[in-house]
Amino acid sequence: MDAIDRLFTERPIYGVPKMQDMLRREFQIIIGIDHTRRLMRQMGLIAIYPQKSRNTSLPDKEHTVYPYLLRGITASHPNHIWGMDITYIRLEQGWCYLVVVIDWCSRYVISWELSSTMESEFCITALTNGIQSHGTPEISNTDQGSQFTDRKFIAVLKDHTVRISMDGRGRYIDNIFTERLWRSLKYEEVYLKSYQDIEDARNNIADYFQFYNERRPHQSLDYQTPAEVYYQNKQSPQESKKKLQVFNRRSTSMLSTSTV
Repeated sequence: MDAIDRLFTERPIYGVPKMQDMLRREFQIIIGIDHTRRLMRQMGLIAIYPQKSRNTSLPDKEHTVYPYLLRGITASHPNHIWGMDITYIRLEQGWCYLVVVIDWCSRYVISWELSSTMESEFCITALTNGIQSHGTPEISNTDQGSQFTDRKFIAVLKDHTVRISMDGRGRYIDNIFTERLWRSLKYEEVYLKSYQDIEDARNNIADYFQFYNERRPHQSLDYQTPAEVYYQNKQSPQESKKKLQVFNRRSTSMLSTSTV
């Protein structure tokens, strides 16, 4: 599973047959195709193909799925759009799960949580902590996983009048900022160490995210750090509220026109 995680992080296009072959080529691991398929399902990994998506968190058919709102929209300021996603973190004995809230404009990691299970509570905690410490985003974007369609998770967003956007099937590119974060985290931190348990992982990942936010310059940010971009350009709650009201009016107008 560690080898699969490394290969998939580097190339999320690998399906089961390719993964089986790459395990043999890169790690000298001889494994059957059915075993490879079972492990990838257990890890929630689905190769990126047209009309398919990578779902670390699997959908729940009984939950409401919200439409994708970000077509043609670019994050223009901090707290405009927040994205959330889940990945696996290996431990010496087993795995744990990491959820991150990231600001799309600045790439700033707003909040994060680790959990030993895939229940939705750790996602709700990360979102709630992010809102309490950094204010309210105008739009939240996630995949359609059961953790993000959970009624309690949705209730937090609605209680703070956050517009809810969810990636459409086949639109892995919508979460590209988080995918880049996962790659940086794993190659610069996780794969270099061996975490004894979830608390060891928590302490080391906390140090990494502090480095990532405050000391690691990004080429895409003109070699500024996420913290510099986030705090230099962060708007007041009043400014954000005004922009949200304008966005809501435009969306309502577009919907009415579409209905006519």
